[in-house]
Amino acid sequence: MTELNADLLRPQGRYFEELPPGTVIRHRITRTLTESDNIFFTTLTMNPQPLHLDFEYAAQSEFGQPLVNSMMTLSLLVGLSVHELTLGTLIANLGLDGVRFPAPVFHGDTIRAESEVLEARPSRSRPGQGIVTVRHRALNQRGEVVAECTRTMLMQGGPAQP
Repeated sequence: MTELNADLLRPQGRYFEELPPGTVIRHRITRTLTESDNIFFTTLTMNPQPLHLDFEYAAQSEFGQPLVNSMMTLSLLVGLSVHELTLGTLIANLGLDGVRFPAPVFHGDTIRAESEVLEARPSRSRPGQGIVTVRHRALNQRGEVVAECTRTMLMQGGPAQP
């Protein structure tokens, strides 16, 4: 196998050993949320909330316009982290805690994500794997935190070094 091909097989995410506590990753990929995204996600997940689907109803709310479904915001937050954090190195999500939505998200908002490693320890029952806890934050184009959560993951350990 050529060196180039071998590099293509390496996961893009980070191995357990590459995630010591205190590591902060400002994810490069951003996403502007559209009206279509929100309506599709909301109907796909069987959520009839008029704040997401009924523009007349939403116009009469304190927000004056439709809100992006908070579950979509949470899903996007985790998704934005995948490429630089867990792509090909995640074994399983173990839990999400402390989910908060401190500010609303509207159609046209552009979301970016940051992840900070809070804890990392080798797995006691799975040699070569580790448990990593990160704090994810989603920020809009104005730098306002719109979502945050603590995520605990089971991660692959890196390949053995000669």
